Amino acid sequence: MIPVCRLEDLPAGESVRIATTPPIAVFRTEDGELYAIDDTCTHQDASLSEGWLEGCLVECPLHAASFDLRTGEPTCLPARRPVRTHRVTVEDGVVHVHLGAEEGTAA
Repeated sequence: MIPVCRLEDLPAGESVRIATTPPIAVFRTEDGELYAIDDTCTHQDASLSEGWLEGCLVECPLHAASFDLRTGEPTCLPARRPVRTHRVTVEDGVVHVHLGAEEGTAA
């Protein structure tokens, strides 16, 4: 379990990148839901934490591939492979990412 930040430091509609290997992006949707996925687009080397968040979808900043944060599945080309998802919890106001979710499964 990796502590990421205080929940209040991750505003709705924003993301944070954590420097794990591989890097992980943690998103807080406008609805307040938290999701974590591998940060690198499976189409080309780009940081998804720098992409555009809309609902539960994040759009890669390079070629507009989109991924569902709940499943890690790509929702449009050019990406064809899912990104791994990771379970997220909040304990005592701190956001934590749990490594080890299976590739392409919801956290």
